[in-house]
Amino acid sequence: MKKVLRRFLALVVFVMVGSMLPLTIAAQTGFDDLPDPTADAKQPTGVGDALPVTIDNTPDSIAKALMSRPAPGSTREGDNPVLFLIGNSTMRNGTRGDGSNGQWGWGFYASQFFNGRKISVENQALGGMSTRTFYTDLWPAVREALQPGDWVLVSIGHNDGGEFFDQRRARAVIPGLDPDTMIVGFNQRTQRQDTVYSYGNYIRRYVSEIRAKGAHPILMSLTPRDAFDEDGHIIRKPQSQWLATLSAELDVPYVDLNDISGCKLDCYSRWKEKYHFFGDQIHTSHFGALMNARSAAEGLMACQHPSLAPLKAMMLNVEPECYQTSQPSQTSPTHPTVFFTGDSTVKNSDNDDNGMWGWAALAGEVFDESKINLVNAARAGRSTRSFIREGLWEKVYNSLQPGDYVLIEFGHNDICSITDPKERGVIAATADTCHVYKMEKDGRFEVVYSFGWYLKKMIDDTREKGATPILVSLTPRNEWPGGRVERRNDSYGRWYREVIDATGVDFLDLHNLSADVLDREFAVKRLPKNKEKAKARIAKIKELCGNRYFKKDHTHASKAGARLNAQSVARGLREMQSPLAAYLLNP
Repeated sequence: MKKVLRRFLALVVFVMVGSMLPLTIAAQTGFDDLPDPTADAKQPTGVGDALPVTIDNTPDSIAKALMSRPAPGSTREGDNPVLFLIGNSTMRNGTRGDGSNGQWGWGFYASQFFNGRKISVENQALGGMSTRTFYTDLWPAVREALQPGDWVLVSIGHNDGGEFFDQRRARAVIPGLDPDTMIVGFNQRTQRQDTVYSYGNYIRRYVSEIRAKGAHPILMSLTPRDAFDEDGHIIRKPQSQWLATLSAELDVPYVDLNDISGCKLDCYSRWKEKYHFFGDQIHTSHFGALMNARSAAEGLMACQHPSLAPLKAMMLNVEPECYQTSQPSQTSPTHPTVFFTGDSTVKNSDNDDNGMWGWAALAGEVFDESKINLVNAARAGRSTRSFIREGLWEKVYNSLQPGDYVLIEFGHNDICSITDPKERGVIAATADTCHVYKMEKDGRFEVVYSFGWYLKKMIDDTREKGATPILVSLTPRNEWPGGRVERRNDSYGRWYREVIDATGVDFLDLHNLSADVLDREFAVKRLPKNKEKAKARIAKIKELCGNRYFKKDHTHASKAGARLNAQSVARGLREMQSPLAAYLLNP
């Protein structure tokens, strides 16, 4: 009886003073109240002026957004179920959700973790929505599309602060879980009398209505933001505990995304943690969105609620992809592994004595494989950017163990067109700069960073895992200006030195070590004064060197050239007194 009376009194108070309450009450509850860029807002740092600003929609621009979001249920394939995602700009950023402002919502990547032949993932999130405004403005159409056996993942609440009845948004909710509290007032946005309920009240409504349609509700906490508590850890939001309480009350599966991703961010360097966000402290970059999508999938797979069993059977790619390394007998200590990363000069066809070879294919000629595992993770045609974007680096990162080594050698494919179909060019610099570019092939937007930034990412990732990064300069080319082999010390060499100064990484100057050998064998002290004779002399040098050390062009090595580069790597490790030299043959 006392409980009923308490709720009744609270209800009366809210109803009586609703129209008189200061419109900032909800803003004091710790909700994020996400920034909402408008057409005249400034671009986030690093975003090109020529690109359109993506409007992070409020309910006032829903009509425009509906042209971009899929019509609810339209992705359904036959009798397959649909997984509907309910959220805000941290799940779908901007009108189109295409990253044109450098920001991505994690819902864009969620489908990577589900078997599309069994279930479709439909991102119904929209920027600017709160628990309340999604329920009133967008939820009715989603609810209508629900069919028995569907799934609905509800992860919303960032925008639940602010004003209750203002003209622009009117999206705030009452904090907490009380099912009876409410506030009544005139909604200037909708131009009608309105009633606002608690956060818990709206979540209960979602759950009840999902179940009424024979579908399955899932509760998920919010994404973390770039903010730290007094102990230096990523802040955990109050909605997490509210949802945990509701999960127990309603017997609904619950995934604490805030904590799963927060724990990952806590383990990163501050430099790495920062680049998981873009433009502000809440919205994520590609890296942050993909991390949150994986965290969501991992949380679903780890959740023990029995109702999730059918959904788990339709999931894939949740276990991170790793390299399998050979291991010694169970009675011996595990060997360390050295990973080779790079382009075709590190890994090529490597199977024809008269074909093109990468030097890491011959690493077994200089390393003692009874002491260390060798993994050649390089891929022809890749740059620092494309190696990371395609997930090739992620596979190395997932495989690293304390005591491992990573040799990082890139450059041949990096300084080229940024937007062409190969999509591998980078900004020719080492400063932490970036820019949003539109790709020619498919109109996709991508934030492209500098050559040095990508190298620093791989260095930082390696150290995070307790492994040792070694930066390796690019192999020399069969070019002979002035009768001596080309040295690119004023471009790549300068960039490598700047990365070394910034990170303190160990550096193996393969470029100059192999170039020294080539000069000793083919260089001339002076060319003929006659230009034609000089040109002919250079052509002859290039022919002689090419016949021995190169194949088909001025960059790719023959087997002998690859062997030369592998031997230069071994020599460089010894000269720099690297601990990795202990694993060489005849160290």
